[in-house]
Amino acid sequence: MNPLGTARLEDAMGLALEEARTAGEAGDVPVGAVVLSPEGRVLGVGRNRREADGDPTAHAEILALRAAGEQLGGWRLTGCTLVVTLEPCTMCAGAIVLARVPHLVLGAWDEKAGACGSTRDVVRDSRLNHQVQVTGGVRGEEAVVMLRGFFDQRR
Repeated sequence: MNPLGTARLEDAMGLALEEARTAGEAGDVPVGAVVLSPEGRVLGVGRNRREADGDPTAHAEILALRAAGEQLGGWRLTGCTLVVTLEPCTMCAGAIVLARVPHLVLGAWDEKAGACGSTRDVVRDSRLNHQVQVTGGVRGEEAVVMLRGFFDQRR
């Protein structure tokens, strides 16, 4: 389990869910992310902004990792925890590994495009120079309900 404890992770997931709601209201897929310091301080937040920014790389995780790096003054996020509402895709999983994030906490699993344990497992691939501890299902039902509602409205 993550050294920050269940209550702190659930609170951080609450913040990520707020970011996800904001993304959904703006027309982006509702995904939110938060990077926590080893002590549990929020270093960066992000929400999907692909539609808003016209940027295919503007995923919640990427934006949260960038903000945390700026806050810390470097790219190594050693000791940090990334909390995200939906299992990261391959691009984001690669960024998590490259940023040396040791802990990933996710809400909902993504059985179609997830790359942290469902369809593939980039973050725990032993061939890479860094592996990530993954904890799934934290407030996962809330994330699933939000995502389903978003896509149901578009059908």
